[in-house]
Amino acid sequence: MDFIPATTPRLSAHKLLKKLEPYKIDFDKHKLIVVGIRGYYKNTLGEVGKNDRGMYDDAIFVYSPVGMVAYNGNTDPTGFRKGDGAGSTKGMAVLKTGAYYAHKLGLHKGKYLALVQRLGNVTVIRDGINGDYEDTGNNFGINIHKGEATTTSSEGCQTIPPTQWNGFINLVKELAKRYYGNQWEDTVIPYILLEN
Repeated sequence: MDFIPATTPRLSAHKLLKKLEPYKIDFDKHKLIVVGIRGYYKNTLGEVGKNDRGMYDDAIFVYSPVGMVAYNGNTDPTGFRKGDGAGSTKGMAVLKTGAYYAHKLGLHKGKYLALVQRLGNVTVIRDGINGDYEDTGNNFGINIHKGEATTTSSEGCQTIPPTQWNGFINLVKELAKRYYGNQWEDTVIPYILLEN
C-alpha cells in the first residue's frame, strides 16, 4: 500500500483563499499562515473515501503575500489509543478542524526547529473508550514537525515527510524573519485545519 502520494498537492492560491473565507483571517496582521487539508488524497491513497491514519494522505500549504507552496502531510495520529479523561489514561488526539492561533517557531522536543503549540489552546477529538470526546488545552504539544520515512510519527501532531521537511521549515523560517524581523521566533503563525 502506498504511504505517500507520488506528487505534492495541487490547489491554486485563489481556491485556498476561498476555503479560508469563513475564518476571516486578518492577513494584514498575519502575513504568514499554514493550512492543512485533512483527507486531501482520501480517494487516491489508502482506503477509498476514507481519511486514513498512519499515512501522508493530507495536504499542508504555506501561504504568504509572495505566494503559496504545497507539501504532502499528515494531520492525524499514526495509530489509535482509546482512553478517557485528560490525564494519563487519555485517548489518542486528533486535532479538530478550525483556526488555531497557537503555534510559533521553536524546538520540537528540544531537538530541531518546528512549529510548536505554545501560544494558545487547541481542541482535539480523543479516541474514547465510550465514544470519542473533545478536549481543549494549551499544553497538548500538537506541533507541526518532521515525520519519518516509514511512519508519520504522530500522536496527534501534524507531520511532513522527511524528504519535504527541510523545504517546509526553511521557508517558514525565512518568511517569519521577513515579516516579523527580530520577533520571528515569538510571533504566532496561524494554523488552519480544513476537512476535504
